[in-house]
Amino acid sequence: MPTEPTTSPRRAVLGPVAPAAAPDQGPPRPAPTSRPRRRDRGTVPGTSLWRLPLLLVSASFMVIPLWLLVVNAFKSEQDIRDSPFGLPLNRLSLRPLRDAFSNPDFDVVRAYGITLLFVLLVNVLSLLVSAPVSYVIARGTTRWHTALLLLFVAGTFVPSQVLLIPVVYVLKYLGLMGTIPGFVLFETALTLPVSVFLYSAYIRTIPRELDQAASVDGLGRLRTFQLVVLPLMRPMVATAVILHSLSVWNDFANPQIILGPGSGLYTVTTGVYAAVGKYSTHYAVVFPNLLLAVAPALAFFAIMQRHIISGLTSGALKG
Repeated sequence: MPTEPTTSPRRAVLGPVAPAAAPDQGPPRPAPTSRPRRRDRGTVPGTSLWRLPLLLVSASFMVIPLWLLVVNAFKSEQDIRDSPFGLPLNRLSLRPLRDAFSNPDFDVVRAYGITLLFVLLVNVLSLLVSAPVSYVIARGTTRWHTALLLLFVAGTFVPSQVLLIPVVYVLKYLGLMGTIPGFVLFETALTLPVSVFLYSAYIRTIPRELDQAASVDGLGRLRTFQLVVLPLMRPMVATAVILHSLSVWNDFANPQIILGPGSGLYTVTTGVYAAVGKYSTHYAVVFPNLLLAVAPALAFFAIMQRHIISGLTSGALKG
């Protein structure tokens, strides 16, 4: 016989259970519409087409003169005149460079030594003067500190050649014309605007709390600068040293006028000018001497360029 469906007493009392209501999801959302992809504002249509040719043309302005200088420094006079852009591998020789080292009008080793001495003195004096001044300007809060910074920055827009005539009169009055101290003081003064601008901008990225902590420990402002701030300025100091070294090494007008031929002091650039002055049309003498003057600066820049970039960007990345 058929069995009756069994019903729970609880369900019999409460009655049938209503289905659970769905949670309120609000009004129906509209179907998502496909948006057109936004174009990057930094890109311009067709830039990839002309970017490579533009870079090649720009690079040629630097590569072609360098190629002429390096290749012709190892060629004879006849090869230079016949094919200045050619590369005769079977006729390249080191004899032009050996003759340049033994040139009686230009002592390469002595010129290197004098120029390195100038580079060292200028960098040391520039750091001793500009670093404390930059610390005072960066930590100052009055308008006079800002005015002093603008005064130094304005010096970056004045070409050094414009200052030569007034400087010559000042050095003659002080008795420093044609002397190493006079030239070093002038070159140091030329580096101060750039140094103060770079150092003050970098010091402002260093938290003032470090100065306050040093003051709590009993350090004065000078000791705080020497022991706390100056060690943190190493990246920017390295950048300034590299820039100033290249500037002093490649300078020609200032040592030519301030030192003069009568002083007997020749930097690399003035020494090359004196050496090739008598042989301006003798290319086998001109190119080797020019290469000896340019090669150390190129090698130094190629090795130290990463320090320049890291130093200039470290201030922007701090804090």
